[in-house]
Amino acid sequence: MLKQKAKEEYAIVLDFLPNGYPFDTRPGHKKTSIVQAVGKEYFVLLELTPKKDITVSNNEEVYIGDGKRDKIHFINGRLPTERLTETAKIELNHIIESLVEKNEKKFVEFFNKAQPINTRRHQLELLPGMGKKHMQELLEAREVKEFDNFEDIKTRVKLMPDPKKTIVKRILEELENKDRYKIFVG
Repeated sequence: MLKQKAKEEYAIVLDFLPNGYPFDTRPGHKKTSIVQAVGKEYFVLLELTPKKDITVSNNEEVYIGDGKRDKIHFINGRLPTERLTETAKIELNHIIESLVEKNEKKFVEFFNKAQPINTRRHQLELLPGMGKKHMQELLEAREVKEFDNFEDIKTRVKLMPDPKKTIVKRILEELENKDRYKIFVG
């Protein structure tokens, strides 16, 4: 059975360029509007083309799934972090933080279910600031009782870096392709 690629249904607008990219050398009448967005579920960075005469604002949620889309004409493809505008880079941090907060249960589940990658490395060790000692304490604490929320992780694992900030940092690292392992980015 083939593994299906992560497909986003909704994206959050990072930046809207009504006149296209400034470095686009084509004449103004040939340029198209561009939307830079991040997927809500798998944090995929996307370049979108809005429908004609449609404007979107930063932090707006837009439907990009199959079927009739109200604001987005088509998905141009994935967007490397190097092509993000300065506005999009700033917005990305806030939006990722907000999405992690809203989906706390999903990320706490990661702490409860994380497994070894191979005999030498564990998924938990991929998180920034997480060494063998923290990993071991975390594994022992979750054996006693699964974690309920980020606060529960912080209180039960001594000197644990802030779990929410750690997850946000990891997602941003994955978007920048700093590691071959992908935990959260589709």
